[in-house]
Amino acid sequence: MSTSTSPSTETPAISVRGLWKVFGPKSDSVVGSPLADLPREELLAQTGCTAAVRDVSFEVAEGEVFVVMGLSGSGKSTLVRCLTRLIDSTAGEVIIEGEDILKASASELRHLRRTEFSMVFQHFGLLPHRKVIDNIAYPLEIQGVKKDVRYARAEEVIQLVGLSGYANAYPEQLSGGMQQRVGLARALAVDPDVMFLDEPFSALDPLIRRDMQSEVIRLHRELGKTMVFITHDLAEAMKLGDRIAIMRDGAIVQMGTAMDLVLHPADAYVQDFLRDIPKSHVLTLGVIARPRRADEPADGPTLPGDMIIKAATHAIIAAHAPVRVMDGDREMGVVGSDDVLSLIAGDPVSELDD
Repeated sequence: MSTSTSPSTETPAISVRGLWKVFGPKSDSVVGSPLADLPREELLAQTGCTAAVRDVSFEVAEGEVFVVMGLSGSGKSTLVRCLTRLIDSTAGEVIIEGEDILKASASELRHLRRTEFSMVFQHFGLLPHRKVIDNIAYPLEIQGVKKDVRYARAEEVIQLVGLSGYANAYPEQLSGGMQQRVGLARALAVDPDVMFLDEPFSALDPLIRRDMQSEVIRLHRELGKTMVFITHDLAEAMKLGDRIAIMRDGAIVQMGTAMDLVLHPADAYVQDFLRDIPKSHVLTLGVIARPRRADEPADGPTLPGDMIIKAATHAIIAAHAPVRVMDGDREMGVVGSDDVLSLIAGDPVSELDD
């Protein structure tokens, strides 16, 4: 597991420390005992218990999109349910905006859910007998907000998520993607500091799913919300996450940026997990920049070192000379068409416009 759990020195929006969720009889006796070190199958055989979340610790910075991913059974959905206290953890701490939600009373927890954080799930959970605007305004209705105020806020969020003209439609009249937009709008209506999204697009068709991913990116850019996004889809994780945590058997095996994971996989499991991700989609020009050779012209165009290689490919191939890769005013090196083509040739997906 990565030793770094915090992306910055600032006070995190979310801090998770030593979190465990053990299902089964006498689950409390597992944590802190030698039983906790047993593989999942042996623990189940000896105790009848399953450790769905094992000693998980991480921090999420204000405004960060933190993606948790893993295969089915890895513990990612159980983790997010512990973070939102939809299920109670066996041990650990979950600090959200300075509040340890594991110690919150029922009334305090209701308040936190209504004001501090919101949740979006794969199953939209819309109220079928209510119009779009009423579904979106529902969390505010629960808070006791006056009708004209909550409707005004719902109209704002309808515009924000691209549902203009559908305020008076019913959920059954909407496509899956539009229904999920309603789910996003409902979560945003209370203006939460933190959003938890548990595989929200898994049930959508691929094209709609891609559109919704772009929508999340746009909303994050405009609103700057802290997000914890759960997915089993590696491409989705790479597209959305500022940082990514990969889970296996209830534990986080590695955590870092997409580039960190691709360049420095922690073990064979992570390496195998990432094998189908094209490096050109993740790595930046600064990673492959090299010294200029004596026979290469020095008047090539410039591109920033933090530009993703895929985005720069056509410009590099069309250039009359190797591209100068820049970090501000400093030249980091150059990248030529041969460098890019060599990298792409080794990618699992080699098409330039995939």
